[in-house]
Amino acid sequence: MANKKSYLKFYLALILVLSQYLAYAQSKSSAIFSEKPIFPKGQRAPEKNFTGTVWVYSLIQADSAFNIPVANVTFEPGARSHWHTHGGGQALIAIDGIGYYQEKGKPVRILRKGDSVKCPPNTPHWHGASPDVGFTQIAVTPNAASGRVTWLQPVSDQEYKLKEK
Repeated sequence: MANKKSYLKFYLALILVLSQYLAYAQSKSSAIFSEKPIFPKGQRAPEKNFTGTVWVYSLIQADSAFNIPVANVTFEPGARSHWHTHGGGQALIAIDGIGYYQEKGKPVRILRKGDSVKCPPNTPHWHGASPDVGFTQIAVTPNAASGRVTWLQPVSDQEYKLKEK
């Protein structure tokens, strides 16, 4: 009888320890969007070009010698750019959270830390955060003779919600 009680206590203690470990592991894996950003949020992006709250921090200003501006862009959950094009194309590097990227006529791509995208010149596209997790990217946008960005229509809620599936 004493052995059964000892085993029962052992298994109960083991279950308690495992449940605490699983709760800890789950909290670490669900911390997809880090609490300590690499760069400051910067300035709020113009509402006329974005849905939701987006922040832009300029890392490299374009000048006559280096005509490639680079920015850190932070999207709060559910935030996204409008459809737009870049005359010189654009490169995106995911540095935090979960992001969405889509070119017109193609399926959405899910972006996670370390992923990168090369958006061809003059290709309509949009990018932003997933519905539940924010997203931070580095945007490298070469200036071109035709202009750096041409803003198009907003990404509708219906278009965006289709991306969740």
